[in-house]
Amino acid sequence: MSWIVSLPCTRAEAEALSGDVPALDASPEAPVVVTREIDEDAGAWQLDAYVEERPSAALLKLLQALVPSARGRKPAVDELPEEDWLTLSQQGLEPVQAGRFFVHTSSYVDRIPRGSTAFLIDASQAFGTGGHDTTAGCLAMLDRLKRKGTAPRNIADIGTGTGLLAFAAMALWPAARTIASDIDPASIFVTRDNAAINRVPLGRGSGALTLAVAPGTDHSAIRHRAPYDLVIANILAGPLITLAPDIAVAIAPGGHAILAGLIARQMDAVLAAYRAQGFRLAARGGSAEWPCLLLVKRRRYGWRRKERAFHRASPSDASFGSW
Repeated sequence: MSWIVSLPCTRAEAEALSGDVPALDASPEAPVVVTREIDEDAGAWQLDAYVEERPSAALLKLLQALVPSARGRKPAVDELPEEDWLTLSQQGLEPVQAGRFFVHTSSYVDRIPRGSTAFLIDASQAFGTGGHDTTAGCLAMLDRLKRKGTAPRNIADIGTGTGLLAFAAMALWPAARTIASDIDPASIFVTRDNAAINRVPLGRGSGALTLAVAPGTDHSAIRHRAPYDLVIANILAGPLITLAPDIAVAIAPGGHAILAGLIARQMDAVLAAYRAQGFRLAARGGSAEWPCLLLVKRRRYGWRRKERAFHRASPSDASFGSW
């Protein structure tokens, strides 16, 4: 048998739980946590945690600590048939339509809109299922670039998470060379599995996806492929700022960067870091709370010596995984 623990939560708490939660990762019970909006009119959200054994008092206390708004509320604990728990955990993950892209779980394989580019991304250990505003914003920005006639031939997805954004870029520009990296080896395993599910070829040539475990751009395969026409980095504001010099070196003059994972109040700091490296803001997308930035690296004229990235990301630059 398996078990589900449910607690009410706020939208802000739900969004915080869509990122890296070290306390959950450290839990020996390894819960799968899904948050969902249960009443749009009332703005009511709910946390559901799925575990294989009856949840311990320690886990219940941990889950309550993650949603302070439910202080004093007793968690609902229910037993589930073992064969149903994964399916039930997916029910809170609604499909996402962003531009031409339709991202869905296994529950929606028979409801794909005609004419859409669909990806099957189930909940996993990695981030980037499409359900968060940052990932949806990046998908819409990729679609916008395609509609404007941009045709990158060399693409990097830094902090790939589930691989979704790399898959989307490859669907738009199938002849491009694409590399996807993440600091978390688990994300690369998840990306490899998702590539097989979505029939995305892996390899080193044009039209195939190369995978690398790396903090930021610190990998020989990433450096040797530079310069890139397009770099996607859906991570967090701190790592985005830290990586600005490396991403600047990695992108060709006139090339684009899609940055996400920051919240609105962090946008000015992120923009300042990239403007200092020669970028300009070309467009802003995403949501009001979770902006997605499209930057262009300014073209420079005259002789410049060849640049190469040597920066090594500090271990303190937490969470290079995407949402």
